[in-house]
Amino acid sequence: MAKSAILIVSFGTTYPKTRQKSIGAVEAAFQKTFPDSKVFRAFTSNVVIKRIQKNEQIKIDTPAEALTKIHEAGFEDVFVQSLHLIPGIEYDMVKAEVEKFQGAFKKIVLGSPLLKTFADYQRLVEFIKHMDPDKPTHSGLLLMGHGTADSAFTAYACLDHMLMGSGNYVGAVESYPDIDFEINRLVNDGIKHVILQPLMMVAGNHAHHDMESDSPTSWSSKLQAHGITADAKFIGLGEYPEIQQMYIDHLKTVM
Repeated sequence: MAKSAILIVSFGTTYPKTRQKSIGAVEAAFQKTFPDSKVFRAFTSNVVIKRIQKNEQIKIDTPAEALTKIHEAGFEDVFVQSLHLIPGIEYDMVKAEVEKFQGAFKKIVLGSPLLKTFADYQRLVEFIKHMDPDKPTHSGLLLMGHGTADSAFTAYACLDHMLMGSGNYVGAVESYPDIDFEINRLVNDGIKHVILQPLMMVAGNHAHHDMESDSPTSWSSKLQAHGITADAKFIGLGEYPEIQQMYIDHLKTVM
């Protein structure tokens, strides 16, 4: 049996293709980096878990269910890595579950989300600046983050500010800075065309509905209403080796 267990925890997605290309790719990168460990999967969204079970007849564990299985399998050392972007509500849920299992294992630790330290922000900003090397001149890259209701919402505004002047922009669906704020920035910067892409682990529901759709409230529709054309790229962050490595480095830190 493998010496230790690695539990990869994400929000999850009901889109099978992007699930494999993003979450699956991250899990494969972890398995390659830590060949002596067994990699497990868990999702934090109960809605996503239920829909996958109903539509695909696949059972995805919650963090608590996965940790219970890992304990019952006899693992003593458990390394949990969150694939969340920020230390927000979802990450706090994972942290709370890990705390509950402290007495069940010889060792159990949790790796930080993508953005925690200033160095994380600097690393992601540099990645974003080179994210689309084929971006046409006078075009912008507008990234759609999820947003959060707690204080961690500031992460998106911080990224947006750090990218100022680079032709790259970061907005959020459910918090600040919203699409209207970003449109004002684009207009003031004279940007007439943008590439839209999710700043999320997967290109899932938000990407296909809030980012690019025929709905008048979608980001693409709002941009077009202001004379800005948009081309969407449905690529989740998990598909990029550079992002996979950031998460791997976070787990190595707590190991």
